[in-house]
Amino acid sequence: MSKNTIVIREIKPEDNAQIEAVIRACFHEFKIPLEGTAYTDPSTSSMYEAYQNENEVYYVVVHKNEVLGGAGIQPLKGFEDEICELNKMYFSPKVRGKGVGKLLFEKCLIAAKKLGYKKCYLESASQLKAAIHIYESFGFEHLSGELGGTGHYSCGVWMIKDL
Repeated sequence: MSKNTIVIREIKPEDNAQIEAVIRACFHEFKIPLEGTAYTDPSTSSMYEAYQNENEVYYVVVHKNEVLGGAGIQPLKGFEDEICELNKMYFSPKVRGKGVGKLLFEKCLIAAKKLGYKKCYLESASQLKAAIHIYESFGFEHLSGELGGTGHYSCGVWMIKDL
């Protein structure tokens, strides 16, 4: 599998079960707390439906009809006109280390700009060191606390970037 055989596209209804499985598996693999995270977020089982407003998008990474990851952009609660949130960015081990995360990340940031956002915010868990390194390499800066009241109280890493 290479970057040339992977497709990044907008989510479809039939992708829900596969992307939910990818997201939930990451929590167990990295021993991330389940409560107060995307693991217990009701939208995790209905990702297509959760990203149907005009100011949001969710992309999936697909190889031979298998969903191997995804990430999305949504308005940040309380900052809807200015700040979006990059959320639910998770990958199967099958696709990690192949540069796909950076491609998807870039696609999300481009979409955020096109949607008119001025800043992009994200929350992460300290266990996801590789992801945090990617965020930092793209110019995200650490914050001392959360923005927007996402309900993900178990996330201890908060970052933001000017678009």
